[in-house]
Amino acid sequence: MKKLSCLVFALSIIVPCLNAQDPGFRSPEPSRAARQATASTTTGSLNAGAAVLTSMDVLDNNRPISSGDTISIRILEDRRDALQQVVAVTGEVQAPYVGLVNARGKTCRDLAYTIKRELEKNFFKNATVVIAIDKLNERTQMEEREVDLEFYVMFGFVARQGKYDLPSNEDISISQAILRAGGFAQFANKEKVKVIRKTPQGNKTILVNVDGIMRRGDLERDIYIRKDDVIIVEELNWNF
Repeated sequence: MKKLSCLVFALSIIVPCLNAQDPGFRSPEPSRAARQATASTTTGSLNAGAAVLTSMDVLDNNRPISSGDTISIRILEDRRDALQQVVAVTGEVQAPYVGLVNARGKTCRDLAYTIKRELEKNFFKNATVVIAIDKLNERTQMEEREVDLEFYVMFGFVARQGKYDLPSNEDISISQAILRAGGFAQFANKEKVKVIRKTPQGNKTILVNVDGIMRRGDLERDIYIRKDDVIIVEELNWNF
């Protein structure tokens, strides 16, 4: 039994060493469930915002705090974790030692110096307050997304007329725009598709032979759509 124990102990030392020397060795990867649990624990930290800040000089001084925002407050001299909370409808937050403080309309830096002054009256000789917005309220996020969106408009003889999103991370060509609209409708003039484009000199009309692009592969004519372009597919003129 003693020899067996010694053998087990020796193997527990030798095997990891051999694995470490083998360039092809890979440690077993955690399961997907384990990775998701780890990620959830990491991203769900309630003091991630202010926890990484160590100076009031780097605090944001541009974005005003709004009701519904999630912010974190930390006093470095207090040596405690950051306090995370949602700004109340009234615009107030609970500051450590100080109590309720109005945060709405203030930037993180403004609010930090407001709390700092109150702390130094009775609690700390010198107070370093760091504040971060961890999450914007849903309304603000929606408004910012709407501001960032760009569009183009499709009229005329296509399957689906209307306003289309213009992706910010990829280019959309005129032929792709037609396909996104469900393709040409019956009797569409495919050879003279109009693109009305705004320029500093005024509106500019570009005629594109989309039929040639799609049927003959004239890709050099497949221009890219730009913000606020208006695409018009007119009816084919019949000459009898």
